[in-house]
Formats: sequence, C-alpha cells, structure tokens
Amino acid sequence: MSELPVYTKSQLALRNGQDKPQIWVALNGIIYDVTESRLWRNGKHYEHWAGQDLTAELADAPHTETVFEKFVVVGSLG
Repeated sequence: MSELPVYTKSQLALRNGQDKPQIWVALNGIIYDVTESRLWRNGKHYEHWAGQDLTAELADAPHTETVFEKFVVVGSLG
C-alpha cells in the first residue's frame, strides 16, 4: 500500500468548492473528499467551511468522526 500524498494547509484551502471544484476537509491529519455529499454543497456544511482542518470543531458537532468513514481519503495534512 502506497503512502498518501501530503498536502499543505494552503493546498487544502483551495479545495473549498469555490476556488477549485473539489470539496475537501481534514480531520486528525487525514484529508477527505466530501465533494459528492449533498451536505457539503458549495463548500459549506452548516457553519463549517470546506478547505479546512475541522478537528477542533468536531467536538461541537452532533455526530462523531465515524461519519467520515464513508468518504474517500485523498491525502494527509502536512
């Protein structure tokens, strides 16, 4: 199994659904592609914006990190 590509916070920030068509978010150092999720349309999910590390914000979410298991892992945050 090959290692995941590493992306910087700046590269992640471009995958916000506005600057590039991809919608990515990071959690615990892993970057997930949430482009296909209807809950992330236009790069926004409630008060959360795509292209960011959401690790600190997860504590306030009504769900656990297991919701990310259904999304494709595209890389790690370096």
